[in-house]
Amino acid sequence: MRPRTETHPRTPSPCGLFLALALSVAALLFGAPSAGAADNGTWSVFPTPPPGAAASERAYFFHQGAAGATVTDSVTILNSSDGELTFRVFATDAVNTPVGGAFALLPVEAKPEGVGAWTTLAPGTAPTVTVPPKGRKDVPFTLKVPEDASPGDHVGGIVALNTAVEGVRQDGKVRVGVKRSVGARLYVRVPGPVVPGLSVEDVGVERHAPPLPWVRSASATISYSLVNRGNVVVEPRVRVSAQGLFGRTVLHRPARDLKLVLLPGQRIELTEPWPDAPQSDRVHVQVEAEASAYPDLRARAGTDFLAVPWPAAGAVLLLAGAALALRVVRRRRHRDEPRPAEAAAEPAADPAGAR
Repeated sequence: MRPRTETHPRTPSPCGLFLALALSVAALLFGAPSAGAADNGTWSVFPTPPPGAAASERAYFFHQGAAGATVTDSVTILNSSDGELTFRVFATDAVNTPVGGAFALLPVEAKPEGVGAWTTLAPGTAPTVTVPPKGRKDVPFTLKVPEDASPGDHVGGIVALNTAVEGVRQDGKVRVGVKRSVGARLYVRVPGPVVPGLSVEDVGVERHAPPLPWVRSASATISYSLVNRGNVVVEPRVRVSAQGLFGRTVLHRPARDLKLVLLPGQRIELTEPWPDAPQSDRVHVQVEAEASAYPDLRARAGTDFLAVPWPAAGAVLLLAGAALALRVVRRRRHRDEPRPAEAAAEPAADPAGAR
């Protein structure tokens, strides 16, 4: 049946993260931001600390700027290795990966249209930046908020891409050189009306039932999409439930944090395993979502499905059909059998015998 959806008040595809010769962007889970810098064990990228400070208390960039405002800042690249490293530093936009919703930054091949396009490195900055072993390099940048920038959250990052090819990946018949990168997240809030938005869409259920019911457990996979239709980031919490015939509860999972941030305008696809799904029932599944920072923001959607052990039901129907056919054949045979001859009538008395 058609899913039912209720909501309350396309970005560049992250498939483009893997383009051409080089592949480069780390997908970072973006729940509550960690206290440390973006780090892959060889180098790290973070906001430049104040003069004289050894490390930054900022794990990411956050700026507020009205339309037309200009903001300056600096990013630091720390080389933890024993060798010299050369990086291409650039700004780009952030997206959620379509499946799973991880935070990711577009690669150097993709042209940014948001925060990445607003950000430029300081004049005179070389195309590449070389950082000595155990050393660091500070790279200033300027962020210019466009005059027509819409209110709300705009998210991107400052990326340090290692220019050295660190490996080769086979992509069909093409061998692709792999380059690693690390990016520091960059958030820009443009003042104006804050409109949080969240919807649950495309709820579906895929069942995995055994050929014979109750020989082993049935299972299912619940799939759904979350869409941020507002202008600010939201941290979704999701509750999943299901009811069988007569309102019986067959699944109840309390609300839980997904440990991700859904960016404005992004759609993500998520799944829920259901290892003990009903063998035989008519079920309504409902997915509810809310946002921790916006208590009044709630959305829900659901779908119905019929849990039937079709192989067993088919076998029963086949046996029932065979039994019915056998009964019809027997009745026809009984009807077509010849009836026994009626008994001969007794002869009448001979009137001639009476004299």
